[in-house]
Amino acid sequence: MAAPNYSLKTNRELLDPNFESYRLSLDAIPTYNVELDAAVEEVKLKDSQYTLEHMRAFGMYNYLHLDPWYEDSVVFVDCKGRVLSLTVTLDTVLGKPKEVFCIATDATRHEDCLCASLSFTSATWAALSDGAGRLYLLRTSQRGQSTHCKWEPLFSEDMGEPFVVLHSTAHVQAGIHTMEVLLLRILKDAQEATGSGFSVSLEWITVANTAGPGLEKNYKVTKRRVLRGKSVPHYAAVTPRGDGLMVASEKPFVFTDVDGRPIKQPSMEAMEVEETADPFYFWQQTVEDITASVRIPEGITKEAIRFRLTADNISVGVQGFPPLLEGQLYASVDPEASTWTFREDKSLELTLQKRTEGPVWPELVIGDRKGEHVMSDEQAALIHEKLTHLTSEDLHAANSDRDKPACNSQELEDCDGFPEDTSSLTHFDGESFKPTQVVNLGSHQYLFTVDVNPTEMPCLCLRHDVDALLWQPRPDQPADMWEHVATFNALGLQAGQEVRHVRPQLLLRLIVRVPAACLHLPAAIPGGRRPLQPEAGATGRTGCQATGGQPGL
Repeated sequence: MAAPNYSLKTNRELLDPNFESYRLSLDAIPTYNVELDAAVEEVKLKDSQYTLEHMRAFGMYNYLHLDPWYEDSVVFVDCKGRVLSLTVTLDTVLGKPKEVFCIATDATRHEDCLCASLSFTSATWAALSDGAGRLYLLRTSQRGQSTHCKWEPLFSEDMGEPFVVLHSTAHVQAGIHTMEVLLLRILKDAQEATGSGFSVSLEWITVANTAGPGLEKNYKVTKRRVLRGKSVPHYAAVTPRGDGLMVASEKPFVFTDVDGRPIKQPSMEAMEVEETADPFYFWQQTVEDITASVRIPEGITKEAIRFRLTADNISVGVQGFPPLLEGQLYASVDPEASTWTFREDKSLELTLQKRTEGPVWPELVIGDRKGEHVMSDEQAALIHEKLTHLTSEDLHAANSDRDKPACNSQELEDCDGFPEDTSSLTHFDGESFKPTQVVNLGSHQYLFTVDVNPTEMPCLCLRHDVDALLWQPRPDQPADMWEHVATFNALGLQAGQEVRHVRPQLLLRLIVRVPAACLHLPAAIPGGRRPLQPEAGATGRTGCQATGGQPGL
């Protein structure tokens, strides 16, 4: 697993420390029904699909798809294989469902077929899986129009084992219309002898128009990449330009092959040699500054040293050679108050003045593992002082109220428990297939995913203490790749507590109802630059979204 090298930066202006509670409204949520001539297609899991990952991936699937490009449109697939679209008129009336596409029925469907899945690629395109292993790319025209034009399939291909579509996006690359589609599978794995016998597969497919200008469109698969992991991802999406992938999961994913060619994984022996190699530099810190000693090769003079320091980045090197130490500092420093000295023992001593006194740096340069941290006497004494009470013979030595226990484990909520495997949020580069930014989510429990702006990547909502923070991926900003854009006060606590009181068959409805009723982002908020409040007067959209797999919506 790649080491974490990035931290989520909370926008303090979006937090409300004075928030007390929500006001519970007793008004009934309006719902609207429409009769269907065929039930919504619902596929039950087979006996062979018994693992927790099967349940996470396919057992709690939402059969109703809200169109993020046209929020008044809802699409679903019925048991006859028809793709039906209906419109919510003025938030009060549901239009009659109209057929826009029909999936070809096949008597030889895979015995482990899944539910049909749909992803809206753009305002005029959609990606559809028939649940039996076939992928359709459909030109939908302007879906928001009331005419409900038929969707035209311009790509249809059998992709192998059954899958669901997690995400899709479209872009123009070198004048060629290109679509990126992300597929999820649960596959049998012979190497999982001690586990469930299954592994999770993410397949990232690129489909492009290979026809020349003025010719009839001809879409073909131009690239296929496969990632493997051991847990269903909470979040997975391709960047808008198709040059990267973001995955949030309990267990890490790695690229295993590209276009059928295996990717060589780093050997354990090579990693062990690298870990036991002599540190390239040593560094220590106080509350005020950082001191580092960098080894310089023999025969190098002071004039050949190349040193560059800004508030957030550092570069140390020798003329004519790659930098010896380079990258983003863990925190900001004051370049004017920082110095470097070339010593006769062929080392370069750096003194960096912290811009903010107090916080302890866990690393000097983010993601760099060539150095070794040496704890100063001052820092060791401070840590010893803070931990003294933990080694006291008297449990209540530091507690003035001896009648009150130091800790009551019964006061902990179920939502405060987290998996033993630490979750991570990772950005993969689309060319090297290696992780570039890795965030250790730790106790930041994943809550939900929502499309705020369909032209950008989906946002993910994470629990931070008792609040729920909404993060917008910014793949074009490597230094600030995930931006805190909104806060739902106390929702992190409420979400963690309420789920455990809900019957399993209602869990899907809870997850779908909440974003529609309470988490709808008003268009009047420019960029989500203030804390969000629950909207007054939930619309009829809630009732429509909350019902799946029933004869009526």
